[in-house]
Amino acid sequence: MPAVNDDLRLELMTSAEVAQALAEGIRTIVIPCGAIEQHGPHLSLSVDADHADHLGILVARGLGNSLVAPTIKVGCSSHHLPFAGTISLRNATFEMICRDYCTSLASHGFERILIFSAHVGNCPPLADMLPRLRAAVPASCRVAAFTDARAWLENWRDAVTQAGGETDHVGGHADIAETSLMLDIHPDRVRPAHYEAGPLGLPSTADLDLMWEKGLRALSPNGILGDPHGSSIAIGRNCIERMTALLVDSFRRDAF
Repeated sequence: MPAVNDDLRLELMTSAEVAQALAEGIRTIVIPCGAIEQHGPHLSLSVDADHADHLGILVARGLGNSLVAPTIKVGCSSHHLPFAGTISLRNATFEMICRDYCTSLASHGFERILIFSAHVGNCPPLADMLPRLRAAVPASCRVAAFTDARAWLENWRDAVTQAGGETDHVGGHADIAETSLMLDIHPDRVRPAHYEAGPLGLPSTADLDLMWEKGLRALSPNGILGDPHGSSIAIGRNCIERMTALLVDSFRRDAF
């Protein structure tokens, strides 16, 4: 696993250290969001939370002069609830958590609050709540959120192809991309003996509409979209590097 700088994590700092960072001009903080939901028979429920936690540090490091708030580990996963172990927040609950994060951080003097989710199911509620999050903080504070789920999935597809993986194995959930990135950051949470394929290729808009309405089982009985076969550390690292670049570029464009 590539090294990350834990000293950027707000939760590992003392209050005095945070105050000193603000006094020295650090005004940007990243809020990673994830989910605790099924990822087929071969990946732990923690995939999206683990991924967000890892990306948060890389994004903060890429932006510079930034800190990372504690990852919001549980997200909006109602379409996964038929699978045992999944925990889901209501959209309103997720919004209140994000709002309380933003108002707390703004009250201390952070002026850029940047939210992203490694669980694409959080993207629609994030996009919906963003105007209200912005209204909840002082005008001097900018709240930005990355909510383009399609760009996220297409970036994975391109990263897998570039690294030599099978393009149609990218489906967006427990697939070659997610399995590979977990091989890189938490290989102990991957069970290769239990790899199974789901529907191949990225889901269409109609597929996603069906999933939001009837749950993931309507598309994939085993909870996988794509195929984990062919996963590798090299593919995972390329996915992580490309997602970091996508998020950094997006935040620089929208909040700086």
